[in-house]
Amino acid sequence: ALSAWSQESDREVRNILVFGDSLTAGYGVDYEQSYPNLMQGLIDKDGLSYKVIPSGVSGETSAGGLRRIAWAMRMPIDVFVLALGGNDGLRGIDLENTRSNLIQIAEKVRAKNPNVRIVIAGMQMPPNLGAHYTDAFAAVYPNVAQELNAFIIPFLLEGVGGMADLNLPDGIHPNPEGHKRV
Repeated sequence: ALSAWSQESDREVRNILVFGDSLTAGYGVDYEQSYPNLMQGLIDKDGLSYKVIPSGVSGETSAGGLRRIAWAMRMPIDVFVLALGGNDGLRGIDLENTRSNLIQIAEKVRAKNPNVRIVIAGMQMPPNLGAHYTDAFAAVYPNVAQELNAFIIPFLLEGVGGMADLNLPDGIHPNPEGHKRV
């Protein structure tokens, strides 16, 4: 899908901004092992003219992302991957606040880059937070994607979350092999 779409641009290289938290920042691994850098490697391997711009801040909440989004968009953005909200869930932040912040972030990106393709990277909470909360949390992402008419990655850590052999000892952040899977 990226290769056909990339031919529509008059710019030589298109930008993919991956906007997230410690997962995007590659917490606990070398930058070369982080999923945004590995994405760039796959794009280069396929000969596509995209530049992945990682913008991850460890501990970032959706409210923090809303405060810093203008700074992160200093160049044209063609694809915007919104990978925030996990820290909101871990802190028990009201889900309506998270939903509202994610929508406002995407709307700010779209206002500055009207033709941007938005991708919502979903997150899930561990079951120890209770079924009601974990179900309500997981539902935020598809609802946001639908409201924004955006693409959705249902769970960014699919096949990685909860797998001890794919995570650092903290059980939250992927190790190098986990980042390859992401």
